[in-house]
Amino acid sequence: MRVLGIETSCDETGVALYDSDRGLLADALYSQVAMHAEYGGVVPELASRDHIRKLLPLIREVLQEAGVTEKEVDAIAYTAGPGLIGALMVGASLARGLGYAWGVPVLGVHHMEGHLLAPMLEETPPAFPFVALLVSGGHTQLVEVTGLGAYRLLGESLDDAAGEAFDKAAKMLGLDYPGGPLIAKLAERGTAGRFRFPRPMTDRPGLDFSFSGLKTFTLNTADGLRDAQGELAEQDRADIALAFQEAVVDTLAIKCRRALQQTGFKQLVIAGGVSANQMLRERLEAAVAREGAKLFYARPRFCTDNGAMIAYAGCQRLLAGEQDDLRIRARPRWPLNELQPVAAG
Repeated sequence: MRVLGIETSCDETGVALYDSDRGLLADALYSQVAMHAEYGGVVPELASRDHIRKLLPLIREVLQEAGVTEKEVDAIAYTAGPGLIGALMVGASLARGLGYAWGVPVLGVHHMEGHLLAPMLEETPPAFPFVALLVSGGHTQLVEVTGLGAYRLLGESLDDAAGEAFDKAAKMLGLDYPGGPLIAKLAERGTAGRFRFPRPMTDRPGLDFSFSGLKTFTLNTADGLRDAQGELAEQDRADIALAFQEAVVDTLAIKCRRALQQTGFKQLVIAGGVSANQMLRERLEAAVAREGAKLFYARPRFCTDNGAMIAYAGCQRLLAGEQDDLRIRARPRWPLNELQPVAAG
């Protein structure tokens, strides 16, 4: 089965073609980061309009790269949620229109299920069951995964997600949007050990997260070092960036290790944009090794939003017989545990 995947949940337009026998045939991505950086964050209306401009050209590009015509596409999968409602509607409307015109089934896919399954696109994918750490701009969740669609939430952020915390900390340090990669780059010049920021909620049992206090601690530290003009010295900025990143990474690693101990599973999957952070990967490798477990993640370009993960996730459910009716589906809020398990088969 050849499935065209469409991703338009936020500020990246992703398209891919996945073949159930041959794997990923082609993928293309257009990022709106440069446009939104001017405003310090995503502007929903601008995001929607840009998806409209870019989506059809990207679909043509992917089909051409794969050497496939529209008549050889067997199904279409699109991101139905969660995400920005306007952006979701662009992808959903086009997917439904193309499906009707081409006479193929169409299926709305959960954005976070796409992220969760993205490591399946690698040469050595994980096998069920495993624990998944989903860390993206809007989500920080630990999930017990026993099969496709069989997800049990173990813990989540009670306030900002890790990605949001990175963006806000970056703004405190005068960095552009998105903050995660810029903090990581700045942290490379930081002085190890100068600051130690709190590891929130690690001194109590449980698998939930909270990053609001860490943000406040970061702000207070930065404000205490500003000069009379309100500026931070470059080394101070780097040292704060390093301390902040270490605090987030250590918190995530501690909770992941607890989740492995609680479930008894020996595989940890990390997915979402923050999973591309090199320090996070290194700390998690060490943490899971102490539990005799193994770490899995996607290549960097499939960590952020992309069409390949949607095409793959959609293909698995389409092969199981799922498809939507003619209604256009877009859900800005959509809990992952509302998904139905797919029977093994």
